[in-house]
Amino acid sequence: MSDAELANLRERAALGDAEAAAQLVELAAERADAHELRVLAESGGTDEMDELVQLAAEHGDLDELRRLAATGNRDAAAVLDALYGADPTDDGT
Repeated sequence: MSDAELANLRERAALGDAEAAAQLVELAAERADAHELRVLAESGGTDEMDELVQLAAEHGDLDELRRLAATGNRDAAAVLDALYGADPTDDGT
């Protein structure tokens, strides 16, 4: 996809075109472009946020997961809980 086509998609998504936003999410996920997903997610899209959490989890990006969890994202918090939920040093006392 050319830069002009990508810019056009971004413009359409910014104007509320759900199809363009979905295409951008798909392209960003394919490229593992966390920045693009973050920008899209900040516009309020749940699909974009889901993809961002998934990408962060796949890449072990704990900083991103913590940032998302701190903003109230339950999926990011659940991933962090899964990673840190069981404390192997906890003997129950």
